Amino acid sequence: MALMHVDFFSDVLGMSMNMDVILPQQTKGQIGMEGKAGDSRYKTMYLLHGMSDDHTIWQRRTSIERYVSKLGIAVVMPTTHLGFYTDTTYGMRYWTFISEELPRICREFFPRMSNRREDTLAAGLSMGGYGAWKLGLGASDTFGAAASLSGALDIVDDYKRNIRENADVLPLFRGIFGSVEQLQGSGDEILTLADRLTAEKKELPRLYAWCGTEDFLYQGNLKAWEHVKRLGYDLQCSDSSGDHQWKYWDEMIKDVLCWWLDTDIDLE
Repeated sequence: MALMHVDFFSDVLGMSMNMDVILPQQTKGQIGMEGKAGDSRYKTMYLLHGMSDDHTIWQRRTSIERYVSKLGIAVVMPTTHLGFYTDTTYGMRYWTFISEELPRICREFFPRMSNRREDTLAAGLSMGGYGAWKLGLGASDTFGAAASLSGALDIVDDYKRNIRENADVLPLFRGIFGSVEQLQGSGDEILTLADRLTAEKKELPRLYAWCGTEDFLYQGNLKAWEHVKRLGYDLQCSDSSGDHQWKYWDEMIKDVLCWWLDTDIDLE
């Protein structure tokens, strides 16, 4: 595999941004790992971070490069700051950046990345799980599948919980989403996006979700899972004992990859 640290400029955000990109490489001589790369365009996973992290975190906390070495896919890990993958009320257009500009930039920089929706996955944890489902439901022409690990899928409830537990974060959430009343029923709410997409009668994304039963986001996940099931989405969801920790996400990202690629390959 090749790992690239990319510093680039975002016209949408008006500032320099960062992403780490894993690209397939056919290798045989690496100790403990054999790389795979095909002749065709690469399937691509956009792998999103949570609230406290940045573009480096999936490499620092998991073995993502080793897992994908057997699969011949590309992985894009962007920094998106604390913007909740949203065009914020304070004027930072993180949604437009992640849903439109970033895929275009990646495909310009790396022409072998596929531009087909069925070859493009959004995945992430916590805030990034929210962002991943938001991409699947709000940018389904680009992202044909979306996977959430311990995601903030009931963002209204998460907003209320955050400000209830720590009133100091209220300016942050108001700066991103506006008031709770503004957030409810808007395009920043997962359940509303799911409703809108089915009403538009467009091709629906495949969805995946996992959450630990001791996670503070678990009840919100159950609510979102039942909602999209009722709407007829193709959802694979599961839970198991666990809370909000990397040891679970490191394990479950392998399940995400096997689900998306429909393979039972051993990624250990």
